Amino acid sequence: MRFGVLGPLHARITGREVRLDGPRQAKMLAALLVDANNVVPMERLVAVMWDERTPATAVRQVQDALSGLRRNLAACGAPGSLISTRRGGYQINLAPDQLDLLEFDHERRLAERHQSSAETALALRRALACWRGGALVDVSSRVLEFDAARLNERRAATHKRCLSLELDLGRHREVVEELTALSREHPYDEHVAEHLMVALYRCRRQGEALQVYERLRRTLAGELGVDPTPLIQALHRRILVADPALAAPANGSADAPEGPGPAGAESDLALPVRQLPLDVPDFVGRADALAEVAGLLDGSAPNRAPVVVVVGGPGVGKSCLATHAARLASAAFPDGQLYLNLAGTSDEPRDPALMLAEALGALSIVGSAIPNGLSERAALYRSLLADRRMLVVLDDAGHADQVLPLLPGADGCAVLVTSRTLLTQLPGVRHLDLDVLSPAEARELFIGIVGRRRVDREPAEADAILACCGNLPLAIRIASAKLTGRPAWSLRVLRERIEDESRRLAELRIGNLSVRASVELSLRLLPADAVRALGLLGLLGAHTLPGWVLGPLLDRPDAEEVLDTLVDASLVRLTATDAVGQPRYRLHDLIRTCAVEVAAELPEADRRDAMVRVLSAWLDLAGRGTERLPAGLLVGEPGSASRRSLPDPVVERLLADPVGWFDAERETLLGAVKLAVDWGLDELAWELAAGTVTYYDHRCLYQDWEHGHRLALAAAGTAGNGRGASVLLRGLGQLQIYRDEFDEATRSLESSVELCRDGGDKRGEALSVAMLGTVSRVRGRYAEAAERVEQALAIAVGEGDRHLEAQLSCSMAVMRLMQGDLDEAESWFGDALRQARALDDGHRVAVVLRRVSRLHDQRGDSDQALDCLWQALATFEELADERCAAYTLLEVGRVYAGQYDRERAVPALERAADLFHRHGDRQDESACWQLIGDLDAAAGDPGSARRNHERARRLWQTIGDQHQPNTLEPPSSP
Repeated sequence: MRFGVLGPLHARITGREVRLDGPRQAKMLAALLVDANNVVPMERLVAVMWDERTPATAVRQVQDALSGLRRNLAACGAPGSLISTRRGGYQINLAPDQLDLLEFDHERRLAERHQSSAETALALRRALACWRGGALVDVSSRVLEFDAARLNERRAATHKRCLSLELDLGRHREVVEELTALSREHPYDEHVAEHLMVALYRCRRQGEALQVYERLRRTLAGELGVDPTPLIQALHRRILVADPALAAPANGSADAPEGPGPAGAESDLALPVRQLPLDVPDFVGRADALAEVAGLLDGSAPNRAPVVVVVGGPGVGKSCLATHAARLASAAFPDGQLYLNLAGTSDEPRDPALMLAEALGALSIVGSAIPNGLSERAALYRSLLADRRMLVVLDDAGHADQVLPLLPGADGCAVLVTSRTLLTQLPGVRHLDLDVLSPAEARELFIGIVGRRRVDREPAEADAILACCGNLPLAIRIASAKLTGRPAWSLRVLRERIEDESRRLAELRIGNLSVRASVELSLRLLPADAVRALGLLGLLGAHTLPGWVLGPLLDRPDAEEVLDTLVDASLVRLTATDAVGQPRYRLHDLIRTCAVEVAAELPEADRRDAMVRVLSAWLDLAGRGTERLPAGLLVGEPGSASRRSLPDPVVERLLADPVGWFDAERETLLGAVKLAVDWGLDELAWELAAGTVTYYDHRCLYQDWEHGHRLALAAAGTAGNGRGASVLLRGLGQLQIYRDEFDEATRSLESSVELCRDGGDKRGEALSVAMLGTVSRVRGRYAEAAERVEQALAIAVGEGDRHLEAQLSCSMAVMRLMQGDLDEAESWFGDALRQARALDDGHRVAVVLRRVSRLHDQRGDSDQALDCLWQALATFEELADERCAAYTLLEVGRVYAGQYDRERAVPALERAADLFHRHGDRQDESACWQLIGDLDAAAGDPGSARRNHERARRLWQTIGDQHQPNTLEPPSSP
């Protein structure tokens, strides 16, 4: 088994080329191989697959591509464990001799361990032999192009290192052609030019060596406006005077120095530089982050990065982590550690030219020896760090332009940066996104400062203080310092002072430390529209939010750019990508508190208008999503609340999987109801609550259903909104029917009927009366039930509501069937079926077919019953209505059970039970297992019968019912 990325993508197993079905599988395999033996997150795979607009079904398409790739690998004999599923992504598992990249890195690490230059050069040659051309030259992906560029740079660095060693070993004649080719490939590379000049000089080609210098000088001056570095200028002078020190080492000594560098500046670097600040004495936790930084800084590690940026929001502990990590890694950088504070978040960020002067001073270059220009200083800085192993720590970087001139060019150096902003423009950068402490780490830090005894006396108060601090290290240190300076305070005193969110920021301040001031440092760097956006986002509450909300909030179409600004500044955190491919964002609680203060400075009318716009967009999306769900019982006429449509492409992307969208927004939709209530927007509140009922019904989310309805009902009642109250009471009535709370359901529905009559809402009245008929039916009062359905049906006919008429005609048929009047039931079923077909309502047709099957079964025509059920099931599956499909499968199982056909009954019942279980319908799930147990008993399998009956009994106990319910029809049916 052999894979390759160091050249065209290559995959061969047991001597056979692996077939890749299209570019997606190729991209998938390439992405896994580039990070072999590491988890590749789903977000990265999506980015690899799509360079620009990501489809709503991106995650599903990635999963499909992976499945196809696995099949093609298995067809060639690959083990099933080759690609494993990990939390949040996938991982390909390979040995070093199975992937050219792993083999390349393995040989490079071996080279670093050799003591002699000859052995090192030989190992590097073996590493270079792993390459077959440019990395991934045949795979088209912007993300992978960056990886390919990084790998190609690693190849070039290895090649230069190898040639340098071989040059020092006296092999100038062997390497001169390779150096000439490299010089053409890298015309700005002064190290290549330096080695080529020395090689040519040692081959007695002094004139050509001088030509190399002249060509380099003209190229740098003409295209970059700079001169060669002082080091290569000195080499030029040494060649002119035929410096004897440039002669080849005698007999190719393996102990020769590793470079022909000029005498002068480097000789002053005998002592290593040690500039790291003092470590934090009470540093706690961060084990994963420290391990990741250590791995990225480790020169021998395969995933090593030359630039590591620790990025995070205000007060999250970036500098503490960087200092601690740098001290732990100091042994790997024997030539020293430079530390520079760039003051990127201050009023006056430090000039890179001044920073370079400071760095050169630390490297013993002082006075007039420091060049005047930024580029000259940067060139000298890079030259001084060449062939050295140094760690450069750049604290509080404001932007990439501050950092770029401070990057060393040496392969043995590494850079550790802290920033509140993503610095994606830096070459070879790897970001480590630092979040707040875990609860355990936060408590450990708190105890370390305050003292265990004091915390143990009031553990609940300690937890409350940490919750108010949101586990933010800066906030914990301030709170702890307050307690340390006030030993007479109990923890309760501090908790009471900071639990009020309006006072919290004022309390979280001591001396020069302040959470508010830390956040304000970031705010000062933002444009005005980003500050306004942050304030409005803070008003939406403590939820993860989709990115589209910023458009309605700001009332502008290009809000994504503003959101990117906030994310890059680490004021808004990108937490995940949800199941429908939406990025999710969140504000830390303390940043949100600051944001609310920012919003308070805006006119109240502006804030209210922003809330109306975003809630109107939520309402429109919920309505469109409901239209794409299987038809529900409680979809009513819309109210008068405004609706704001997002662009059609956005809507299509979000609602391609409507159930998935509702799942992703479940918490946020409840938050939208609460937000509408808090702003006194009663019409929006009740419509938002009622607009999610079909989804709640589909998913059996009864707690969410009740919570949203209770919130909105209180607001509607306060505002005297009778229409809204009637709809919400009807929704609660349906929920109470599901819960067998029939007295409560009757009260809710009777109140709804009264409000509908007062407001002239005939359709609402018909629905509520029909649902009262459901209560009567479930209680066994069939005559009363039929009377109520007839009353509702008369209203529907009078209003000309043909959809409701079809629904209620079916309900009348069910009533007559339960009363034993089969002929009357048949007539009503026929009417319902004709009406549904005339309306082209396929779902309603399927519902009627499912219910009429019971009529056929009671008449002994099981074939006709099954024919109706199979037609209904096909429709429900096409519409992805799992709940109705489950009811249909339960009926199929019953029909087959009546024929004592266990082989066909059990699979249908097991499928139905699985669907009921997924939707939380324990009552009908129990009915499935009870019937399966009955079939087991009849088949003479008492052990299996006992297990399935016990399973049914446990389910009945969870819903408080010790007796098998009558499941002729689900209680939701009016």
